[in-house]
Amino acid sequence: MDRLTLPDAPWRRRPRLAELATILGADQGLARYVGGAVRDTLLGLPVADIDIATPLDPHDVMARLKAGHIKAVPTGIAHGTVTAVLPDGPIEVTTLRHDVETDGRHAKVLFTADWRADAARRDFTINALYADPLTGEVFDYFDGLADLDAGRVRFIGDPLQRIAEDHLRILRFFRFHARFGDTPDAAGLDACTARANDLMALSRERIAAELLKLLVAKNAVATVALMVDRGIFAPVLPEIGAAGVERLRRVAAAEHAAGLAPNAIRRLAALLPDDPQLGENVGARLKLSNADRKRLVSALDAGLAAPQPLAYRLGTDLALDRWLLHAADPVEGARAIAGWPVPQFPLSGGAIVARGVAKGPDVARLRREVEEQWIAEGFPDAARVEALADQIVGNWLRSAR
Repeated sequence: MDRLTLPDAPWRRRPRLAELATILGADQGLARYVGGAVRDTLLGLPVADIDIATPLDPHDVMARLKAGHIKAVPTGIAHGTVTAVLPDGPIEVTTLRHDVETDGRHAKVLFTADWRADAARRDFTINALYADPLTGEVFDYFDGLADLDAGRVRFIGDPLQRIAEDHLRILRFFRFHARFGDTPDAAGLDACTARANDLMALSRERIAAELLKLLVAKNAVATVALMVDRGIFAPVLPEIGAAGVERLRRVAAAEHAAGLAPNAIRRLAALLPDDPQLGENVGARLKLSNADRKRLVSALDAGLAAPQPLAYRLGTDLALDRWLLHAADPVEGARAIAGWPVPQFPLSGGAIVARGVAKGPDVARLRREVEEQWIAEGFPDAARVEALADQIVGNWLRSAR
């Protein structure tokens, strides 16, 4: 039987990548690509991150990179990881290892020269694929290729044990299923259901990172529905229920119909009840960035205006969120928002002063009044704004006399 080889792909021609493999001893079998780069290349998907596995001790890796004039950063040297900085981005080089102790969040490891032992400590079979940098030969120790063909995300070994080693694997199971899966693996699904309470031991940042990636995956809606049905969210995000799944389904369909890329914060908002304060609470609980928290809160405010005035007041992204979540017929309005260059109001405070208004709060108030009329008239050109300013300021000056 012919051995499978990795197809050619643009990432394999990155500057100095072949040189890095040579420095690490690929010609002696001491370096292999591993994980997502191999998996995604086999599926014909673009590759962002490249990882290399090696039996070399991490200090040896550091020395080899230094001798080869490649910048080396000891990003996780205690766990065997060194980052090689290449012109097109970093490459993580990790020494083969196996776990000797885990507590659900952290692991103590020992380095090894056994490729199969290294594969056995990885989470899913489709993530435990290796490829020779020189020949492209693919190495598969746990039938990951068959699972990849079947669209099946399957734990390596006993799912309950793998979850006990790292609780985040519950969310990773569903995230990878949302991206690659067709029919969920029954043993993995049952184990995640049984151990859902383990999620409470994780940092909220780790939960948020996995959830936001899941929400923009190809099969996000069906996967979230499965998670709700199995009670996966209940320990950490009890606000997410069946009603949220249905709204997520509508929002995802409207995004697709309007030609918009999915947005994770918008989809998270779709899963929650319409309550800006609840959005603030959830954003704080998940330790979202200030910008993402603001976006989540805005999306859960049901206040609407016509599409373009909404985009002018909120900005395109926040307007799209609110329109898609709350409009009765969201698609055409979303297209109108997305395709509209938001104009800048062409009247300065100085133009109000030039019309005879003394500097002070009246200037800002009159400018806002002109702006509101400009919005109401559908954002006419600068000549119309000047006429509106003449009229509004003139009326105010006459009444003030």
